[in-house]
Amino acid sequence: MSRRRPPPAEDDISAFRQALRDAGVRPIESNRADPGRSRREDPAAAARRAAAEATADSTTSSRTSDGRVEPVRPSEPLDFALPDLPWRTRSQLKRGQIAWEAGLDLHGYTLDEARDELESFLRDAVGQRQRCVLVVHGKAWGTSADYPVIKSHVNAWLREWPGVLAFCSAREADGGTGAVYVLLRRRGERA
Repeated sequence: MSRRRPPPAEDDISAFRQALRDAGVRPIESNRADPGRSRREDPAAAARRAAAEATADSTTSSRTSDGRVEPVRPSEPLDFALPDLPWRTRSQLKRGQIAWEAGLDLHGYTLDEARDELESFLRDAVGQRQRCVLVVHGKAWGTSADYPVIKSHVNAWLREWPGVLAFCSAREADGGTGAVYVLLRRRGERA
């Protein structure tokens, strides 16, 4: 059983509005949603972030292994996802329906340079709260190996990176089996 309350009296409404003004409450200037980022960078927050990144860089020089990896054929599609990633999200990633926000091309890099570039790129992407990125690894065979070295290592490195929820070979328009879409975990987000 519900009772309807009578509308408040005009005196009550004006008293409420006056109390809000006295408390310093101002009307909203815009009816747009807040994306959660401040427009002005807080100097203290920037200093904390820089200190945290410096500490992270000094404690571990590399998050990814440089050991032996399983060879991948040039035309073999790559596909990986954490077990608790929703099927729908994984399906959207495979179809290229999640727009990638940044890209990295590893053509022309040595193996060590490629690992450093990939790690730096992923750190920056997570720091900028990017959801999906494109990594072009190519399909070129290594000079001393009988398999695509960079592609095989990228396959292993991305599986080890803690912020990677999933990755899969890109659509032909974005590089096909020579590139991967990488779905990243945003800070504080679960799969």
